[in-house]
Amino acid sequence: MADGSQRRGTQGQGAGGDGATPMMAQYLALKARHPDALLFYRMGDFYELFFEDAERAAAALDIALTKRGQHQGRDVPMCGVPVDRAEGYLLSLIRQGFRVAVAEQMEDPAEARRRGSRALLRREVVRLVTPGTLTEEGLLEARSANRLAAWVRVGGDGALAWADISTGEFRAAPCVPDALPALLARLAPREVLMAEEEEQGSAGRTAREAGAAVTPVTIDLRGAARRVCDWFGLATLDGLGAFGRAETAALAAILSYLALTQREARPRLDPPSREATGETMILDPATCASLEILRGSGGGRAGSLLACIDRTLTPPGGRLLEARLAAPSCRLDRLARRHEAVAHLLEDAPLRQALREALKGAGDPERALGRLAPGRGGPRDLGALRAALRAGARLRALLGEGGLPAGLEAARAALEDPDLAALAARLEAALTEDLPLQARDGGFVRGGFDPDLDAARALRDDGRAVIAAMQADYVQATGIPSLKIRHNGSLGYVVEVTPAQAARLTRPPHDAVFRHRQTTASAVRFGTDALAQTEARMLSAAEEALSREMAIFAALREEALAAAPALARLAGAVARIDVAAAWAELAAEGGWTRPRLDASRGFCVAGAGIPWWPPIAAARASLSSPMTATSASGRCCS
Repeated sequence: MADGSQRRGTQGQGAGGDGATPMMAQYLALKARHPDALLFYRMGDFYELFFEDAERAAAALDIALTKRGQHQGRDVPMCGVPVDRAEGYLLSLIRQGFRVAVAEQMEDPAEARRRGSRALLRREVVRLVTPGTLTEEGLLEARSANRLAAWVRVGGDGALAWADISTGEFRAAPCVPDALPALLARLAPREVLMAEEEEQGSAGRTAREAGAAVTPVTIDLRGAARRVCDWFGLATLDGLGAFGRAETAALAAILSYLALTQREARPRLDPPSREATGETMILDPATCASLEILRGSGGGRAGSLLACIDRTLTPPGGRLLEARLAAPSCRLDRLARRHEAVAHLLEDAPLRQALREALKGAGDPERALGRLAPGRGGPRDLGALRAALRAGARLRALLGEGGLPAGLEAARAALEDPDLAALAARLEAALTEDLPLQARDGGFVRGGFDPDLDAARALRDDGRAVIAAMQADYVQATGIPSLKIRHNGSLGYVVEVTPAQAARLTRPPHDAVFRHRQTTASAVRFGTDALAQTEARMLSAAEEALSREMAIFAALREEALAAAPALARLAGAVARIDVAAAWAELAAEGGWTRPRLDASRGFCVAGAGIPWWPPIAAARASLSSPMTATSASGRCCS
């Protein structure tokens, strides 16, 4: 039971003037602040929902709808979900278009009881869960981005900003209304913010057609630059790029929305970058759909070009490949660097295979950071960072020094960072191999890492051995072989000696250590400060051990966040190596040849066959003749 209001009706003593108990009055006050969201109201080990929220959630989740007393003469509908399984229920609700306000208990029952035996626990909404603000692993697709976007129109100009708070991505680009469908098709945001008048017009329809939830917000043009500067601790935006008014306003709209929905749990975002017009190919929604680039005919990944060619081994690599397919680069220099890396790994098969083996253990450091930053991470997220650092060290060693094309050399350099080496050493020293999901479960810090934790665990796990060791120390110090430490029902742990030996403990130097507590016919009992402290620590050893582990977790989290820029570079390097090795693997499988690119509009393919995907392999015989294409100049190429 979390407080005195639980498992009682909603009417009775203490009811307010409207017939609500203190608990129900608290619930209604929180609900009034979030009328458009389902309110998850924490009560002990459950999130409870009441009234219409309960009816809607029970129907959406297919869970039992019950009732809890009465309010104003009517039964109160109620349903609930266990806290430890809430992620799955949240995912189902978000996918069905709901927003969820999560109200947590902000104190423990002991704190509340200090205000009175029937005091109500303080609760606050700590987070508003929406489609574009997810960070939990169970709520995300590992190989796809989860973007929140904001579109702003200023006069004839427009701009779209987007962020993925699970990875830190934060970007903006010019986007006039006519360009919005193509940019939304490319980015596939889960949620789009825009002014209310835009949400009700064609822009809102375009966003919904792209599969996004649309949220109306207030756009603050005047204070936009200050909002962005304040978030990143900058005096001006000059060092970030030449953002226009609409772009700055779109960036600020996202930051304002994150401040509203995440409250004190501030997510980690990279400083915003500006995407220049013309750097990537524009693919309209109809083209993306007809070519099935990212999604097959069924709407999922299956059957798409992406599913056909994806050989990446890490979530960051999978997301990078998806981003490159959605927005093919138009820069020859960038494409040449990528092709050089693929060619190098295609030619060096042993290196390629060794890199791919190392990549298998790299995990997803971007999203681990994305959970740690707002305080939603646990020991396994620190373990994911450790795994990424281990993989980074192996990749760096495999790539060696010199002889690499520019793209791979840049990735190798990103893996060399003193901050990463220091963090890796700390995580290796601190963390066990088998990590719990939540820090409160304990048991994730290695023995020998922290002496205070080791002492608390020793008291918790082997109190008798600790007492026996103290007894041996006292026997040696006093020269009394028969001295015993015993537990007395009224006195607790005491040092017992025979009456004949007691005088020795009352004279210097022992009288400074031993205090007389009780004399009986057969024994004289003494106490010591060390024994009293040991007994007190034994009684609270489990709590002390957990508290110490929580403090160590908090310290490691802060160290990881301090190294976030270096970790982000590590994740980017891992992704680039993964994609290059994956392309090389695919080229080796199919006998693919590197194309020669230039700035002309010509397209010439000679002596080539069609790449095959297993589901259509049966048609290969009829389609495997050399391809013929026509260049922009009209010449026929074969």
